[in-house]
Amino acid sequence: MSVYLLVLCLALLQQEGKATPDPPGCSSPDAVRVAEEALEQINQDRTTGYVLGLNRLYELSHTPEQEKGGSLYKLTIDVMETKCHITSRKPWKQCKVRDIGDIPVYGECEVSAHLDARVQLQSYSCALREVPATAVVDVCPDCPTAENLNEPVVKETANLSLQRFNDESRLGNYFTLENITKASSQWVVGPSYFVEFTILETVCSKKTDAGELSSCPPMDCQFAHRGFCLGSHVAHEDQFEFRNPVGKKDSSFQHQKPVDVKCEIYEPPAAAVEEQAHARAAGGHTGPQHRNHTHLHPHEHTHSPGPDAPVSEPRGLLGTVVDRPASPRAAPSAESCPGPRRHNLGLERLRI
Repeated sequence: MSVYLLVLCLALLQQEGKATPDPPGCSSPDAVRVAEEALEQINQDRTTGYVLGLNRLYELSHTPEQEKGGSLYKLTIDVMETKCHITSRKPWKQCKVRDIGDIPVYGECEVSAHLDARVQLQSYSCALREVPATAVVDVCPDCPTAENLNEPVVKETANLSLQRFNDESRLGNYFTLENITKASSQWVVGPSYFVEFTILETVCSKKTDAGELSSCPPMDCQFAHRGFCLGSHVAHEDQFEFRNPVGKKDSSFQHQKPVDVKCEIYEPPAAAVEEQAHARAAGGHTGPQHRNHTHLHPHEHTHSPGPDAPVSEPRGLLGTVVDRPASPRAAPSAESCPGPRRHNLGLERLRI
């Protein structure tokens, strides 16, 4: 009998040992879910910069919380900048990561998040850095390289691009330059410049007299439209002359080399809320309104931030994003960490 009880106890102990879950590693479904959803919430918390995409889960710790239920995760995730500006509010999974020819930016985020029925971001701190031009040229000698945002030719390219957008857009109001967010150059058939910039709707309609456009203030209300633009210009030094960024075509425009621009204009969140309220009141259709609609609301005039805004982002509600050089970090201690990379720029010496 005693032998039987001993065998039974050993069997129970063995079963109990098997029932004890292993600590999660970087490849566990829960850890990956926390990393993905926490990054989505980080992007929603930010107000400037570009949407960040997940490259890999580098390190984690996991602490069950008996009182609250669920678990507290502390993660280190490697991130890469995408081509979507944060203004778009697009989910990071819908955004393409910048490749070697798009002035790539990479970094890491220290994240604290609670997992129960859902993932709740507690705090974050991200450090980002641009891939050095020397590293880009080593891999891709013909790729564009970064330009200083304060260079006159960069500002001129943005102004020319915005001028073309204002000339050709069917929107009711003119837009003004808000911030130049990225710039690069490349020799094609001449020195070619590429800019990325945000724009803001002004109070001036397309019927505004050309002489008044230089003093068009941006809208300062919740119904102002914002946009994100990609512009390019093949330039010659003797062809630059400043023109108002919201101005109409002038005689000098035809002497410029081709200027290309592509802009996405985003409906303000307040417009969607108002539309839903009207639809509920009418009991009718809730589809999107046409972009040329006009909101009859008072507008206060303010000056928009210029293109010399600091690179580091202002603090969000839950954390910060700053520019910081890469520094050595300890090898991860958690099981199966780091996880596999989702992107590879071919920059082996940077280990990203």
